[in-house]
Amino acid sequence: MEEIIAAISTPMGPGAVGIVRLSGEGCRQVADRLFRPVTPGKTLAGMRGYTGCLGRTFDSQGEIDEAVAYVYEAPRSYTGEEVVELCCHGSSYLLGRVLEACLQAGARLAQPGEFTKRAFLNGKLSLDEAESVMDLIGSTSAQAARAALSAHDGALFREISACADRLLDLAAHLAAWVDYPEEDLPQVENGRLEEELRQVKARLDKLAGGYRAGRLVREGVDTVLAGRPNVGKSTLMNLLAGSRRSIVTDIPGTTRDVVEDTVRLGEMVLRLSDTAGLRHSDDPIEQAGVELTNQRLESCDLVLALFDNSSPLEQDDLELLGRLQGRLAVAVLNKTDLPPAADQAVIRRYIPQVVALSAKNGDGVEELAAVVARLLGTAHLEPGAPMVANQRQLECVRRGIGALTDALEALEMGQTYDALSVCIDEAVDALLELTGQRATTAVVDRVFHNFCVGK
Repeated sequence: MEEIIAAISTPMGPGAVGIVRLSGEGCRQVADRLFRPVTPGKTLAGMRGYTGCLGRTFDSQGEIDEAVAYVYEAPRSYTGEEVVELCCHGSSYLLGRVLEACLQAGARLAQPGEFTKRAFLNGKLSLDEAESVMDLIGSTSAQAARAALSAHDGALFREISACADRLLDLAAHLAAWVDYPEEDLPQVENGRLEEELRQVKARLDKLAGGYRAGRLVREGVDTVLAGRPNVGKSTLMNLLAGSRRSIVTDIPGTTRDVVEDTVRLGEMVLRLSDTAGLRHSDDPIEQAGVELTNQRLESCDLVLALFDNSSPLEQDDLELLGRLQGRLAVAVLNKTDLPPAADQAVIRRYIPQVVALSAKNGDGVEELAAVVARLLGTAHLEPGAPMVANQRQLECVRRGIGALTDALEALEMGQTYDALSVCIDEAVDALLELTGQRATTAVVDRVFHNFCVGK
């Protein structure tokens, strides 16, 4: 029998409501040792499932808080087990006392993600659906939330299962053809076999190809504002952040460190860094700032390269353009509220995506959002479509693609069907590891290791 686990399932800090959750056979009896209903003689153990009652929590020191207790029966609960949720006032002190009372009454503290892990082990969720729970919790945009909800509803599971089922059918046909030649079985046709393998591989290729755009939607885009001094980087940073995050002056070299903030640009979330102006300087502090800028430029997902639309391009501008050729970058021509003087044709030779805006008054920001979405591949992203959500899932898909590539090569070289079957089996194993149907204990433990306690 599984141990009864307990944890605080709401964020720590003051709030209207906080929840302490218990799960496991007998958790009602444990909760009865610290919860007293207002109705005399009533117990949680005697209540019907999916009902609640008002009462008070208490410990050895006396009453703790007024609370409402809800009970859920197995298997129709989040974990698939008997569950009790004690809804208290959202005080960290009160919730801590209630949790400690649960532990003293016979429960143990839940490990990170253990409630969701039990839901997976009890067949309530596939492994990829369980991973989507953390994506839902961490979603920071409408796109990210819709994508996570789609995954939680089984979009990726259905796609991976469909691919695995087709491969299992092929493997079964090959095995029967090889092992029972005397039976009246449909003949294995190499052309048809190759077509089936290529179709499944194409579906996996599409999943792998969409990983980058999906990751940017979920995690946000690591973005650097770069340009020579006084082109308006700090002004744009403040405009997008909605507050004064960077100091703005007419003195070149004002920004000497990296100023960071998370901002929303259209549907996208940018982890935005305002950096020191790129220029040659004898000032050691400014040099250190420029070095930080160079480091960020090498590691970021996206560069918003700013140029002063009201003045001719300078050598520092041209050096930046050369560095960004072939990179994911948008050239931002700032100061459109002034007469134009920059040579756009030169800029477009290095960075095709060009947006004109005024960071001073906000004109052009919507166009910038549209261009960034198109460049990153998120503009036409279908949140309801199956998407690979993390590196573990991507690795499983890539292993499946690799095994199918080997299978196609084996078929082309005329190798035996036994050799072909080995490759197909490897692809199936990779896909079923993704959904958790053939995942090892170590893989499952790694998935839930990064979950928060209480979920």
